Amino acid sequence: MSASRPSTHTRLTTDRLVLRPWDLHEVGAVITARRSVDWADDFPAEGDRVIAHLFEQHPEWLDDHSQRLVIERDSGLTVGSIGLFLPPADAQVEIGYGLVESRRGRGYATEAVRALTDFALTLPGVHTVVAEAELSNPASLRVLEKAGFRRCAAEDAENAARFMTTRADRG
Repeated sequence: MSASRPSTHTRLTTDRLVLRPWDLHEVGAVITARRSVDWADDFPAEGDRVIAHLFEQHPEWLDDHSQRLVIERDSGLTVGSIGLFLPPADAQVEIGYGLVESRRGRGYATEAVRALTDFALTLPGVHTVVAEAELSNPASLRVLEKAGFRRCAAEDAENAARFMTTRADRG
C-alpha cells in the first residue's frame, strides 16, 4: 500500500487546531515507533497506538470521516487523535479522543470535540453523537460538558458516564 496525504477538504480547522485523517505512513510510524519531527515529544500515547494497530488490520478504515490526528496549528505538531466510530447505528455515532499529556489543560480537547461533533452531525444518517467518559477522569467529563454534551445515563458497572448531543441541541 502506498501512503497518501488526505486532500485539504477533509481537514477541519479550528482557532488552534487542525484535525485531519491519518495516512498509512503515520500508521506505520506509530506501529514501528519511528519518531517523526512532526510529533509532540510525548506522541503517540497508548490510545494512538491502539488506533494505528486497528488501521494496520483494517486499512479501509482510513477515510475522510472517521479517525483524525489532532495537530497544533502554532507548532505544526501532532498532539493527539480524535475519531468517530462509524457507520452510524440508530442515527448515532460515538466520538472518542485523546491528547498527549503535554497538551492537556489548554482547552484543545474541547475545541477538537466541538469541531468533530459539528462535522459528524452533518453526515447523512447521523442525528446524535454519543461519548463515554470514565468517572475517575473528571477532566474528560468536563471536556464533554464544555463541548455541549449532556449526561444521558447514570454511571454503569464500568464506572463510566454516557453523554450525548443532537442536531437540535446545537441549534
